[in-house]
Amino acid sequence: QVQLVESGGGLVQAGGSLRLSCAASGSTFGINAMGWYRQAPGKQRQYVASISSSGSTNYVDSVKGRFTIAKHNANNTVYLQMNSLKPEDTAVYYCNAYKRGSAYWGQGTQVTVSS
Repeated sequence: QVQLVESGGGLVQAGGSLRLSCAASGSTFGINAMGWYRQAPGKQRQYVASISSSGSTNYVDSVKGRFTIAKHNANNTVYLQMNSLKPEDTAVYYCNAYKRGSAYWGQGTQVTVSS
């Protein structure tokens, strides 16, 4: 089992920045990729960004150039640096990990961007 704990959400004005963190614990050996998803009120959960075990990154088009995903292997932590935030980025952000065909999720952290 893999446990994921997110932190770093909050309230920020449009144009501001936040950094989310996701700490993985438990059986972390063999995690193939980690990433971030988000879910706005009344909408489906949406893919945001991911990073593979080799360090390859991918982003949804709407955040390219504004968000950066990175990982720190020594402490099994993944970060999402979010710059130039927009009101439409408001959502609960969930950390995700894939390992041997199974998906693991954190509890989510709220990000609210005011206009």
